[in-house]
Amino acid sequence: MNKLNLFEPVVEEEKLHENFKKILTPGYESQRKILDERASGFIDRDGKLTTELQTTFNSTFWEIYLFAVFKSYETKINFDHSTPDFYLKKRGLEFIVEATTANTAKGKAHEWEKTIEDAMEKQSTEEINKEAIVRLSNALHSKTTKFREKYCRLAQVINRPFVVAIAPFEQKFFNLQYDRPIRALLCGEYIDEASFLENPEKFPYGPPKINVSSIKKENGAKINLGLFNEKSYEEVSAVIFSCTATWGKVCAMDKESDKTIVQYLWASGPNGAPERSIEKTPNTREEIHDGLMVFHNPHAINPLPLDIFRRHRVAQHYYSAQSGEWIAEGMQNALLHRMPITLATSGVNEE
Repeated sequence: MNKLNLFEPVVEEEKLHENFKKILTPGYESQRKILDERASGFIDRDGKLTTELQTTFNSTFWEIYLFAVFKSYETKINFDHSTPDFYLKKRGLEFIVEATTANTAKGKAHEWEKTIEDAMEKQSTEEINKEAIVRLSNALHSKTTKFREKYCRLAQVINRPFVVAIAPFEQKFFNLQYDRPIRALLCGEYIDEASFLENPEKFPYGPPKINVSSIKKENGAKINLGLFNEKSYEEVSAVIFSCTATWGKVCAMDKESDKTIVQYLWASGPNGAPERSIEKTPNTREEIHDGLMVFHNPHAINPLPLDIFRRHRVAQHYYSAQSGEWIAEGMQNALLHRMPITLATSGVNEE
């Protein structure tokens, strides 16, 4: 098996992605080694992976991350088919995972354009969440359409759970969204952080949860929410999501470095009440699966069993017909947010 050569440029410098150019600079040697380790064993079926990492970055980085996660679960990965992205087998169940990213809308600032001045400004969680909902909806709709038009007829897909894995990179502060937008999109539940921040004394147990059915885009078009509360997406068995599967995770898990300080927000209590911590490499507690979430579709034609991805600190959301509510398991001690500051590179590598 040929080892992937991810970091030797294969395109002209002007075509290199800004994130890729950044990690080629001095000080990132041990972190590049981590990405190499994550990609070990990955078979580049179409011969484009290195080029896509170097030119578009985020989508390929997310795919490599997912591959590393599946390896950590000791999942059998079948590379016999070029599409969809992952044909997996675990505990006797064969299932499909298709990876995608929520990307920046045309005319808006990219996540890599964030400046120190931007970071100093107060951010509106409501605006971040709304933009994320719109872009996540677009990503999910696109992959569901592809399933209906193409994947559903493939022999390796028929009668098997079909999972869409989405990572958000749609705006400068995408890393602040946690589960607010994806939870609203899929479950119809919105955590009202704005009301909590305005009157925290009214909500001693944290931000209130409100039910939402739709939002409007900037052009006035309506986007339906609570997609898993009805059968319109019954082809999708589950959605895997993480806004922490970024280069910040590579920084935080660098065991060869003692120069990265990581500010964490963990859901430490039994109900996910947040707790802050400051940790330093190489002694951070973060693992590859931290920040991972799985949302299960109760109307799925081919459901994904909960035990496939059940693990400590992996949040799984599923609907309980008995209680009539969405249930979240695995929230205790789950990773909510991180910000690594690497002294060697004199910068904030938050994502």
